[in-house]
Amino acid sequence: MKKLNKAATLIALAASLAGGLAAAPAQAHGIWFAQRATQLAFLYGVGADDLDSLKRLPQVTSVTGYDNAGKPVATGLQPDGRLVLVNLENQPAVVAAVLDNGTWSRTPDGKWHKKGKDEVPTAVLSERTIKYGVHLRAPLAAPLGALPGHTLQLSPVDAALPAMLGQPIKLRVLYQGKPVAGAKILHDFLNDPDGAPVVSGADGIVTLPVRNQGLNVIVAVYESPSDQPTKYSRIEHLASLSFVLAHAPE
Repeated sequence: MKKLNKAATLIALAASLAGGLAAAPAQAHGIWFAQRATQLAFLYGVGADDLDSLKRLPQVTSVTGYDNAGKPVATGLQPDGRLVLVNLENQPAVVAAVLDNGTWSRTPDGKWHKKGKDEVPTAVLSERTIKYGVHLRAPLAAPLGALPGHTLQLSPVDAALPAMLGQPIKLRVLYQGKPVAGAKILHDFLNDPDGAPVVSGADGIVTLPVRNQGLNVIVAVYESPSDQPTKYSRIEHLASLSFVLAHAPE
């Protein structure tokens, strides 16, 4: 009888753990910008998984560029083989994009389906996901303000970026143009996508040491209430901030 009770306890524990894993949010993909073969590329993925950005190009709803004073300059995205490159003809200091990743539902088997919960009755989670990306290419004359179309935005509080790895950078998370509490900030989206996040306070500000002497991709994730409850339970916003710290001269 004791053996049966012990076995039942172990089964219940395993079921509880499985349920907890099923309820845990999946690692979200994001968009960011990085150099590829001397060009600036638009990328989609998570961690080291640089996925097919060309396939996601139709989902991009906005691409904008700004000079170092915040004035809009023309830019765009253009396919180049298997890459999607940024048009840098007008030398934007800031490049930004928005990608609407649509509605997704996860079933108890852990699989994701690009449908709402109204189409997937067994869904344990249904959400709409929107990705935002901001890349700083050159020094700014003033701090970066709220960008049109970026419901969630992660920006440096100061115009000047740190010069060296390990120096602090103060960041502000904006939701609908205003500081937001409760956003989760991932320090190094490329090299440590599963790292413990830092959560923004009432002023939307977090301070972190710069992680890389090279490409940095920092991400903020914020969940807002659903605007279509019959289709999805929440909206997940994921905003990246990318920039490069120069290495020592060769």
